[in-house]
Amino acid sequence: MFGTMFPLWLLIYSIGWAVQSGLSLKVNSSDPKSDWIWNQLASWEGATEPRQIGKIESGRHELGKTKYELRGEGVGTIFKVNPDTGNIIVFRELDREKKDRYKLEGFVMDIKSKKQVGPSTNFTINVLDLNDNAPIFTKDPFNGTVPEMSSTGTSILTVSAHDPDDPTVGKHTEVTYKILSNEKTFSIDPMTGIIRVVNPNLDRERKKDYQIIVQAKDMGLDQGGMSSTVTVYISLTDINDNAPYFPHSQYNYSVLEDATIGSTVNRVKAKDLDEGENAKILYTIVSRNSMFDIKTDPRTQEGVITIKKRLDFERQRQHRIELEAENPTLVKGKTYKTKAVVVIDVLDVDEPPVFSRADYAFTVSENRPANTSVGRVLAKDPDQAKNSIWFSLIDGTEFFTIGKENGMIKTRVELDREDVAWHNITVAGHEAGKSNFTSYTQVTIKVLDENDNAPTLAENYNPHVCEDDAVGTVIQMISAVDLDEITPAVRFHFRIAEKDSNFSVKDNGNNTANITVKQAGFDQNEASKFSLLINISDNGNPSLRSTEKLEINVCSCDRDRNPINCRHFAPLTSGVTVTVLLIVFLCIIAAIMLVVPIVYHKMQKKNAFVGLVKPPGEIREQLVRYDEEGGGEMDTHSFDITVLNSLRVNGPQPAQTMNCSPVYAPIRKPNNDMGSVVRMKKDEADGDRDGLPYDTLHVYGYEGADSVADSLSSLDISSIDSEQDYDFLNDWGPRFQMLAELYGSDPYRKTGEY
Repeated sequence: MFGTMFPLWLLIYSIGWAVQSGLSLKVNSSDPKSDWIWNQLASWEGATEPRQIGKIESGRHELGKTKYELRGEGVGTIFKVNPDTGNIIVFRELDREKKDRYKLEGFVMDIKSKKQVGPSTNFTINVLDLNDNAPIFTKDPFNGTVPEMSSTGTSILTVSAHDPDDPTVGKHTEVTYKILSNEKTFSIDPMTGIIRVVNPNLDRERKKDYQIIVQAKDMGLDQGGMSSTVTVYISLTDINDNAPYFPHSQYNYSVLEDATIGSTVNRVKAKDLDEGENAKILYTIVSRNSMFDIKTDPRTQEGVITIKKRLDFERQRQHRIELEAENPTLVKGKTYKTKAVVVIDVLDVDEPPVFSRADYAFTVSENRPANTSVGRVLAKDPDQAKNSIWFSLIDGTEFFTIGKENGMIKTRVELDREDVAWHNITVAGHEAGKSNFTSYTQVTIKVLDENDNAPTLAENYNPHVCEDDAVGTVIQMISAVDLDEITPAVRFHFRIAEKDSNFSVKDNGNNTANITVKQAGFDQNEASKFSLLINISDNGNPSLRSTEKLEINVCSCDRDRNPINCRHFAPLTSGVTVTVLLIVFLCIIAAIMLVVPIVYHKMQKKNAFVGLVKPPGEIREQLVRYDEEGGGEMDTHSFDITVLNSLRVNGPQPAQTMNCSPVYAPIRKPNNDMGSVVRMKKDEADGDRDGLPYDTLHVYGYEGADSVADSLSSLDISSIDSEQDYDFLNDWGPRFQMLAELYGSDPYRKTGEY
């Protein structure tokens, strides 16, 4: 099994392990009783009978009192220890290729207490390799290709195998290769496994595939060892080493004279022994001014002969053409060609009318009135009789008409390109006197566009503006569409339709526009939505324009302008227009006209009430003189009205109610009688019903800007406007008589005296 060299390498290997076994390991050398002594441990793989491979020894072991114990990998299943002697025994087969070493730990254990005595020791058991594995190929099978006619030594492929044995032991993993079959056609390098060509005359057309058996053996070039085999498949690839050829030198075909241009006459095929790209054939017609054409069918490599020009039996009844077939690829600087002759007979046919063209294409502008000329079709009788032709429409009659005699196509209705941009109609040409002799042609009519549609917004945009958007913030990019034909030259222009707006429209010049904030500061509690009118125009001739309405919601947004909350109220217009200002102004005027009569009526009531007041002596008020027009307590001088009343001769005088025009006494220097001056001024003020002159008696409901208290005065309160009935004050005695007169019912109204 191991070959004749086994004793030599086994001897060397055994000597090495013997040297290693003389080494020992000591632990805790300071305490002689704790020393562990054990040799390097190793075991050959493959052995099945129990065997001792070494021993461990500790100075703490006492026979009968302690015992040896093992722990670690494989203990109890593979390895055991004699508890008294420390001998290590292997009682199962080891496989180095599965596991090459085991780590174990030895202990000294007290037999009675079952406790550890002293420190433990760690050691390793190595598995020694035997050549018990044959080489394993990396593939099974191997496949390779090589071009035919390859020269000797051309590399084809490399086979490889590996040996799972220990590469450090002898030649256990040194693999060599050998071909066991077809060694005269191919060779293999014994060390690298490279397979090469031996025979340079390999011909794919004779034999394409080869199968060889390759052996891989370990132990290098030495005798013996273990081996394995693998199958290698080698295929020859084609080279263009064969020229195409025609099986016949001449081919005869026939075709009717009414065959259409492009129709097939027949097929011809040249053969080629090569394959793939090397078997591709290119066919050409060598004859000049040929009525026919030929091209290669890529699937079958046949030459398809087709009609290139219209055939006419009356002009030429037979055509003779010369074909050439060749490989398009070059081989060693030359091409392979072959030739053949094809004879084509033209057969006579009573033919229907022939149109001047295979199809027609016309244009007509939209919005043209009915009966507008579009184009004309022509047809004739190709036979010698030359019968007349008349025309009719097969379809498209709802839009077009055709002249029966002249073939002139005209519009029946006004065309709209936005409804139908292209019309495909069929025109029939009928030979007179032969109802079944009819030809057809396709007519394509393109309706040319006119700018008759205004542009509109491309979609229903739903923009929003954030409450904290700054001026210049882009809130929406808009684009436009047009029902008219959109060409690269079409441009749409955008502008805002209102002069005053919170937003602006910036035309980007590429058929889009940006809606930006023009005036910032939005509050959805004040306005939740804006309506923005945008004018969109095109550059057509004439230019058309439309006004589009864009609804903009006011929203609370996050940092990325994503709307968080949008309230949906009735939309407000963006900006303030002249119409809105006029409406607001008219509303203000109407309100003033309603308020003025009410105020005037109340003032009249107050003035009427002033003449009826009889100021009693017990009412305490103050006469206030102001040094300036402003209110407040800091710029006034007050006098106790009781002092002023004491200066009057006959008590308070009633106001003169009949004289509405104030009569002012000329100012004169007082004769040290302030009381008479004040009395005179008061009487003048009492008789003035139209206004309050400067430096006279003023009645204020508010005591001045510096006062923190509201007014306590009741002089500006009229019982006429009160909802409370104070007539019960008449029953409270003389002390409340004045209050009864002030707040009770109008005594003149009760008596009817005015």
